[in-house]
Amino acid sequence: MNISSSHNALRKQIFLGLLIAIATGIGFIENMMPLPIAMPGARLGLSNVVIVTTMVVFGRRDAIAVALTKSLVLMLVTGAVTSFFYSFAGALLSSVVMALAFERLPRVSLIGISLLGSAFHNVGQVATAMFMVHNVGLINYLPALLLLGIFTGIFVGHTANILSRHLLSLHIVR
Repeated sequence: MNISSSHNALRKQIFLGLLIAIATGIGFIENMMPLPIAMPGARLGLSNVVIVTTMVVFGRRDAIAVALTKSLVLMLVTGAVTSFFYSFAGALLSSVVMALAFERLPRVSLIGISLLGSAFHNVGQVATAMFMVHNVGLINYLPALLLLGIFTGIFVGHTANILSRHLLSLHIVR
């Protein structure tokens, strides 16, 4: 490995660490923000701007790693172990679906990718809740979460589009 590629690898790792920190910080703040509607566990998912942006700038593997690491670090910071299972399941399912769509459906916009991520994050969380509390009736909660996810999915996709274009113009990784 020459000095230039070693420098680029280090630069990439530092930037990915910053993205994990930013996503965790946004997630932490978001956990403290009450929503104007009574939906236990519902969050806006604003930290997914970082995940979608990571996918565009660094690729699907790094985006999945950032998403899962964010869930783990958030659990360590908040001590919310039970919430970790919901967060991790949603992050895993949504980031894998977004990565597949990003790779195999090149005509789908980042808003579409984000909407898929939002939907599958909710599916992962509800499936985890159904498994953990042994109550299939929780599936009835899914339509309300999916509806909320439309609005935030559009916002996340639009914001990630702007942010990723800017970061790509900076040539962070060569």
